[in-house]
Amino acid sequence: MKPMMILGLVLIIGGIAGLFLSRITWTETKPVVKLGPIEVNSKEDHTVWIPTAFGAIAVFAGLGLVMISRKQA
Repeated sequence: MKPMMILGLVLIIGGIAGLFLSRITWTETKPVVKLGPIEVNSKEDHTVWIPTAFGAIAVFAGLGLVMISRKQA
């Protein structure tokens, strides 16, 4: 497979995932105090929002790259 077709497929898969998953969330645990066997931890939530337009643009760009790569073959 050509690199341009692989990039197109990655964009299509990422764009579809971005359309279904509007945000990515994860929890980070940070140690606050550590006194021997006693630990106090803090949990911090992080969220990254993915605009729907970015997912759609990625899908269309990926389709374009796949089509261009197929015409060159």
